Amino acid sequence: MVSYVHTLMFQGVDARRVEVQVGLSGGLPSFNIVGLADKTVGESRERIRSALAHSGLALPPKRITVNLSPADLSKEGSHFDLPIALALLVALGVLEQESIEPYIALGELGLDGRLLPVAGILSGAIAAHSYEKALLCPTPNGSEAAWVGGLSILCVDSLAQALQQLQEPLPPSRPCRSQGYVAPSPYDFSDLKGQESARRGIEIAAAGGHNLLMTGTPGAGKSMLAERLPTILPPMTAMEILETARIQSIAGDFLNDTESGGKGPSAQRPFRSPHHSASLPALVGGGRNALPGEISLAHNGVLFLDELPEFSRQALEALRQPLESGSISVARAHAHVTYPARFQLIAAMNPCRCGYLDDPKRSCRRAPLCAEDYQKKLSGPLLDRIDIFLAVEPVEPYQLSPGECGESSADIAERVLRARQVQITRYTSCANANARAMVLCNAHLPAGDIERLIDVEEDGLAILRNATEKFSLSARAYYKTLRVARTIADLAGHEKVARSAVSEALSFRRLSLKDIHHT
Repeated sequence: MVSYVHTLMFQGVDARRVEVQVGLSGGLPSFNIVGLADKTVGESRERIRSALAHSGLALPPKRITVNLSPADLSKEGSHFDLPIALALLVALGVLEQESIEPYIALGELGLDGRLLPVAGILSGAIAAHSYEKALLCPTPNGSEAAWVGGLSILCVDSLAQALQQLQEPLPPSRPCRSQGYVAPSPYDFSDLKGQESARRGIEIAAAGGHNLLMTGTPGAGKSMLAERLPTILPPMTAMEILETARIQSIAGDFLNDTESGGKGPSAQRPFRSPHHSASLPALVGGGRNALPGEISLAHNGVLFLDELPEFSRQALEALRQPLESGSISVARAHAHVTYPARFQLIAAMNPCRCGYLDDPKRSCRRAPLCAEDYQKKLSGPLLDRIDIFLAVEPVEPYQLSPGECGESSADIAERVLRARQVQITRYTSCANANARAMVLCNAHLPAGDIERLIDVEEDGLAILRNATEKFSLSARAYYKTLRVARTIADLAGHEKVARSAVSEALSFRRLSLKDIHHT
């Protein structure tokens, strides 16, 4: 007799159905797993053997063969433990085949028979729903799976409980769906003193989803500005929450139920801030299992790269393609997966290695070589993908004294939200009329739609054309300036992009490496 149980394998953020087949035959006792199983799956034999023993069962003295079909695709992950154990119980006659047929099973077994949470449950739940199956999973993963509406979920704490509920069918449980975890932020823009021009640039970047690079001397406030950016970003839509949660689920961020101390899917936009020593696979994704990197974990949120020139040249150049396409393809010898990577890049750097180039109070002893050596990792194509360049000036001592606080994050966030709602309304109606993909902010507007959807006053276009010719701006820089100008007009509540908006957008544009720290 050959028994079978359905489970899933993960390919990026997607899941594919796998049939776990178990056959018993005569011969010397053995337990073999075939079907391109990795070491983690192969080690499930010992976990299953121990879990069965603690559940009052034992393996028969027969030749046990487990096949993971399709057999020509690599299988990896501890979530195969539960389906293999259940298929084995069906082969032993402990369970009826019909009792497990409606389910897709996922779960890791402990040696004592407990079911432990696994990564990727959200993608697994979406796949189970598409296959019109119920989901059998560990209880700690229940609230994560509940984010998929219309899915029947059976949550169990142990192999023995799974066996009991499958032998005596009970109504599938419906775990409580988390409303989205929102952590209070310790940061607020009212903490900042001065920095009016920098505040303005950050607000424009938040309102339009634009990439931004800040330069300034050490201690000028670049990191403080970046840390407060999430407090003014608009909330994620339901679709964005689901997209972001799928990536985080694959990465293993949701291994515990909210009631058990885990966070659950977050309603906040991600804010990822990797150290400059981060490797290329850590940044863009990869490794042995081709897991998502920082740029994918920042999908629908912010990727903050502090001390930008300190990152490796290879890692920085790898950002160029996802900044344009909004996705990253990770190709390895045994895996080729594509992850979403639509993130907002916020970067900060000193003007030179010592940090005091052109500082009137301190002098750089190696200028201009100090700046040239420090900035050489930043290529022209990478800088061309930056929308806004901010020169962050140090705060004067008199501004640090106790006094009136600056504008709060709540006030800025209100203006940003209004501007985003204008953009969503504009691009949603155009998408419906022209069958275009959904665009939620100005930064993501395709170049082919800019001239049709961004109405610029003639004198504003004349200024932009003159600047493009005078400073040899690329076509990409030309269109990025138009997008920033559109955001400035949205913040002001103007339907047309005025000359003043174009002029302000051009003021945020730096034209070459040596102009990064100059106006």
